[in-house]
Amino acid sequence: QVQLVESGGGLVQAGGSLRLSCVGSGIIFSIRDMGWYRQAPGKQREYVATIFRGGRTSYVDSVKGRFTASRDNAQNTVFLQMNSLKPEDTAVYYCKALGGFRDYWGKGTLVTVSP
Repeated sequence: QVQLVESGGGLVQAGGSLRLSCVGSGIIFSIRDMGWYRQAPGKQREYVATIFRGGRTSYVDSVKGRFTASRDNAQNTVFLQMNSLKPEDTAVYYCKALGGFRDYWGKGTLVTVSP
């Protein structure tokens, strides 16, 4: 079965950094475009970043210059390096796999940025 497992969330002070990981299983990872999304309490889930199968990336304006998506296809893993974190970045971060018969979501990892 397809499974995506995020990790790396935690509590960090504003200005700090975290590196999120998403490990996939049950998919041919190298041909999948991968996305990162986040959802703050009481708000809708929003798009954060995409890393396409060829390595090209895209980001929402609010994280450009601070977040970097990358991938290691040999390890079936996508990363989100988050620098210069702000309290507004506090959310549950979700990994998404696209490009197959259906999209798949992970369960999320919580990132909390204190003032």
